[in-house]
Amino acid sequence: MDIDRIKGKAQNAFGKAEQAVGEAVGSQHLANAGVQDEVKGAATETWGNVKDTAKSVGDTAKTQTAVHEDHARASGEKHASNLRDKVVAGVEHARDSVNTKLDEIKDHQAEKREEIRRS
Repeated sequence: MDIDRIKGKAQNAFGKAEQAVGEAVGSQHLANAGVQDEVKGAATETWGNVKDTAKSVGDTAKTQTAVHEDHARASGEKHASNLRDKVVAGVEHARDSVNTKLDEIKDHQAEKREEIRRS
């Protein structure tokens, strides 16, 4: 497991706790800092997972090539290309999901700020 996955999980957990404490004591700044740490942790964890996946794809391609030599080399390159395409698609999906969630959080925070101003 890549160290970034571990760091990301830890930062995400810290951010969740920080957000909860901020909300419990009524500190928007602390709650927002917690969300920021959660986002950073998710990005770091995802980056570690990308690196793990890339290593796994490389290991698979190397094993295939060693076992099947010339035939597997051509097949392995196509397979590796397909796997790379899947990794890219997965990363793009993760990016889009994260960005959507971040936009939701920003919208929610804007609503909260507006509520605070009105009260």
